[in-house]
Order: sequence, then structure tokens, then C-alpha cells
Amino acid sequence: MTATQTPPSTNPLHRLTPEQIEEIGQAFQEIHDEVKDDLGERDARYIRSIIDFHRRLGAISRIMLMASRYTPALVLGTVGLSTAKILENMEIGHNVLHGQWDWMNDPNIHSSTWDWDTASPAAAWKHSHNYVHHTYTNIVGKDKDVGYEIMRIDPKQKWHPVYLLQPFYNVLLMAFFEWGVASHDLDFEAIRKGTKSKKQLKDELKAMGLKARRQIVKDYIAFPALSGRQGFRRTFWANFTANIVRNVWSHAIIFCGHFPDQAYTFTEEDVEGETRGGWYVRQLLGAANIEGGPAFHVMSGNLGYQVEHHLFPDMPSSRYAEIAPRVKAICEKYELPYNSGPFLQQWLMVQRTIIRLAWPGGEERPKSPPYRAADHEAPAVNGATNGHVNGTVRPEAVPAFP
Repeated sequence: MTATQTPPSTNPLHRLTPEQIEEIGQAFQEIHDEVKDDLGERDARYIRSIIDFHRRLGAISRIMLMASRYTPALVLGTVGLSTAKILENMEIGHNVLHGQWDWMNDPNIHSSTWDWDTASPAAAWKHSHNYVHHTYTNIVGKDKDVGYEIMRIDPKQKWHPVYLLQPFYNVLLMAFFEWGVASHDLDFEAIRKGTKSKKQLKDELKAMGLKARRQIVKDYIAFPALSGRQGFRRTFWANFTANIVRNVWSHAIIFCGHFPDQAYTFTEEDVEGETRGGWYVRQLLGAANIEGGPAFHVMSGNLGYQVEHHLFPDMPSSRYAEIAPRVKAICEKYELPYNSGPFLQQWLMVQRTIIRLAWPGGEERPKSPPYRAADHEAPAVNGATNGHVNGTVRPEAVPAFP
């Protein structure tokens, strides 16, 4: 059963003229090129300091867990390790693998050499995420991140009885998100259709197995063993907890950036003959920001600026806050939405969608109006707004679950 298609007039992409689309594309490209030309020592110092802090925090936490038989050491070590894993996964691993720091020509901080602390092989993730997702963003049937092949998160997706279980297996996906991401590039649809060769599948499974073994040995055998016989079990569960915390946080940030009500999805017909300008507009409409302070944005890998990230995936994440006002200005000029909202609001929208679309039918939720800078808007703090800007769906405007 399929839902009724959203009328084309509701999508801002359809009302823009080809000339306007190219003007918008040029404006965004200018931002990209200006930042690229300005990259230098302060940017390199930022990422190196983040990596250094992460490694120190991780080492201190591991040392504490060597004394995990003592409860204070266990608690502090678990909290520290959870924080370190989040930082490495979000602000470092995700962004380094996007090639955001390749311009430094540092072989130790380069997308071709970096391997992150998660179950997903770097090469597989770069294909499924950097190429497939960021090329075909939110195109139903092309972007495998729309539901990750196991969930219905858009009314355009055909309903199947298995989706009745998605509220339950979404909880499992939260807890073990790294393993879901690791298997994502296998492309189960291609396997079912027989379009992926057995050799390719075998090679991918081998790479996954090697990475999984390394992660399991590291977190569940080697480091617990350093705690001695008395502390082995407590360190084992501390590492398990840190991985779960990192997975739940990553799941929340990524889902909030892609699946709240404000984000648009597209059909393959929508993007026929798409130009570079059209790609920029689609990225703008298909993502949603999460409002927060500086610490929140660092811990989210600056994916609180999901709009800016999708416009400029190869731009250092530390620059998103400073370009956000320029992105908003373009939205205001061309009467486009600037999708944004508080973390809890975005997260609740996503959970409501997952529950509602587990059942047949469903309609697309109301979208944000064109962005308008309010006269009373407080000055941005690290790019965050005060939540009163038109174009942001405020909590009281969120429709109740039907």
C-alpha cells in the first residue's frame, strides 16, 4: 500500500525557477570556496587539539578502569570512556573520513588512512555514507539511509507488515547502532536481487569480520584483562556500557538530523536533470539542525549543523557555526526554510514518525515556513538560535500523535 504523493506545490524546489536554483547554487559555492581558501593553522590546531584531548581522556579512562574493582574508578572510567568514544566517533572519525582535513596533507589525519573506533570498516562506510547518502540524499529508492532498508520513515515508502515491528527493533538499533552501520553497506536489496557478486559480498563480509574481531578483542578481552582477575568482569561491562552510550547518542544525532517533520524527501522524478544548484537546494531541504551550545555541537560532531554539513560535507566541521548566518541569509532571500529545532523536539518527532509509519498509510507532516530573521532574535552563540526564528517548528507547534 502506498500513500498519496505530496503535491509538488508544497516542495520549495518546485516553485524555484532554473535561474534561481543556479543563483542559489552559486551563492553556496562561493561560501564553500571562500572557506576553503581561508583554511589554515587555526583549523589544523583545532582538529589536532581535539584528537589530543580524546586520546588523553581515553587513556586516563582506561587507566581508571584498571582499578575497576573500586566503584569510584569504575564510574569515572566508564563516564570518561563513553565521552571519549562519542568524541572520536562524531567530531573526529566521521569528519576525518569525510575528507574534511585532507587539505592538511597530514598522513595521520587523512581520510585514506584513518580507521575509527567503531565496528564499521572505513572503506565500506565511505561508500555507503560519503558517496551514496550524500549524493542521493533523501531520494526514496536511491538513498539507503532513508529507513536504512529496515524502517519506514516516510509515507512514500511502500508499507510491509514487517514494519509493524520497527518501534521495537529501533530500540535495538539504538543500542547496537555501530553494528547496524557496519552492515549497511552490504546493500541487502542488491543481495536479494542478485546484482551484487558473490565475490564482492565475500570480500565485504571478510572486511567486516576482521574489523569486528579487532573491536571485540580490544574492548572485551584485552583491556578487561589489564584489570586483572578481580576487575575483568567490571571492566568488560564498563566497556560494553561505553559502547552502548556512544551508539545511542550517535543514533539520536543522526536520526534527528534526517528524519524530523521539517526534512523533505524526494522522488527520482524530482531530481531528473538535476544541476549542481539543484543538488544544493535538495541538501538544504533534506536536512534539519539541532539547536545547542558549543559543547553540544562538539559532542555531536557539529552535526547539530546538519544543514551546513549536507551543503558542505568536505568543509571542516568547526566552520559550520560561522557560516550558518550566511546560509540563513540565502534562505531568507529565496524564501526557503532553514530547518532547525531543539534536540528533544526533534527526537520526539522522529520517534512519533517511527511509531506512526509502522502502520499502513500516513501523511507527510506540515513543513517549516520560509525562514525570516526575527527582530528580537538574540545574537547567535556558536551559530545556535534562540528558538524563536520563523522557519523553526517550535515545540507547541508539533502536531499531536494521531
